[in-house]
This record gives sequence, C-alpha cells and structure tokens, in this order.
Amino acid sequence: MRVWIDADACPRLARDQVVKFALKRNFDVVLVAGQAVARPNFACVKLIVVPSGPDAADDYLVEHAVPGELVICSDVPLADRLVKKGVVALDPRGREFDERNMGERLAVRNLFTDLREQGHVGGGQATYGDKDRQAFANSLDRLLTRLARG
Repeated sequence: MRVWIDADACPRLARDQVVKFALKRNFDVVLVAGQAVARPNFACVKLIVVPSGPDAADDYLVEHAVPGELVICSDVPLADRLVKKGVVALDPRGREFDERNMGERLAVRNLFTDLREQGHVGGGQATYGDKDRQAFANSLDRLLTRLARG
C-alpha cells in the first residue's frame, strides 16, 4: 500500500505523522510536489518533483494513485477527482473526502473563492495546531486500518 501526499500544501507536522505511521505499519509514502521539499531520510519515503505548471502535482496524483491507496491533500477539486476514481482522500486536518460530502465541500470552496475574489473575505485557513494534528492522526489510523482490511 502507498500513501500519497500533495506535499506543496501539506503541513510538515502532518507529513511527519504519515511517516511515523509508515514506519510502524510498513507502507510506502510518496511526496509529490512542484518544487523540492524536505524528504525524511527513510527508504519508505520517495519524493517526486513534477514539472512546474498549474495543477501538475494534482494531475500526477490523479494519474498514479489507485483505488485502495490514500492521498493526503487539502485541495477540494483534487480530492473530487480522486474520489471519483475510487481513491481515498484525507485532508491534513483529519476530514475525509467521500462521495457523500464532495458536493457540499465543492460548493463551500467555490463560495469562499468567489467571496475572496470580490474582497468580502480574506486570508486562508487557520494555523495548523495540536487539535488538527490529533484529528488527523485519529482519521489516518482509522483509514489505514480500513484500507488494510480491503
């Protein structure tokens, strides 16, 4: 089994958590990024730097991840593409993307994109903290167990 990470946008604490799980549960981790990122020096971790361009890392993930694998990403349109392909997707704050919630998550994402473009709201997500890290670890454990069972 492999766990893929959209490494350009994934907080380092979440990446480190995935590597800890990989070392305990013996699976591979593939970091996909548009630029070089720090790669933990373990044989189970591989870094793929894709050519720069819009959605290059997303396209690589969609092309190479297969059902039965997990992708860590916070990009809602990417998660939608993965879920439609049958790949499990989890955001670094511990929220799983699935067929039941994709419509709502896309709608909320599009609404906030429109509001930001119109100047009605600013900024992005809140700082990644201990509560997020714990929620992510709990969800990661649950999903890895589910995927291992088939």
